[in-house]
Amino acid sequence: MPAATKLDKGVFRHVEAELYRYHETKREIVRLRNDILFGKAPQDENVGGGRSNLPGDPTGKAATLLTSNRRLEQMERVVEAIEAVYEAVPEEKKRLIEMKYWTRPQVLTWEGIAQKLHVSRNTAINWRNEIVAAIAELVGWG
Repeated sequence: MPAATKLDKGVFRHVEAELYRYHETKREIVRLRNDILFGKAPQDENVGGGRSNLPGDPTGKAATLLTSNRRLEQMERVVEAIEAVYEAVPEEKKRLIEMKYWTRPQVLTWEGIAQKLHVSRNTAINWRNEIVAAIAELVGWG
């Protein structure tokens, strides 16, 4: 993982928000894919006009919708970046991600998280900064 670069505060907060929402985002990706594949695709707004530009076969149409859905594409990029960073970091940093972002309800302060990881508060915060910067870099926000 590269050294932490100084991120814009808004980008930093956005990446943290994505970390907090990681599990919900994964569920939303599955829901959105299922909607596209099994019938809740956007309505054809080409009323009274010529022919649709989507392929005539259902498989081709589903593939086109899946690959052209920007929201789905962005959510997948964020989830893939989070997973790549999570898999690349050592075990203690994985535990930090789990305790800070994926434990509900969040009852631990930075001091509590650091104590459970047997490191100083500053070390835990530095790890967090590195993790957030690495995710931002992979998504293209850094």
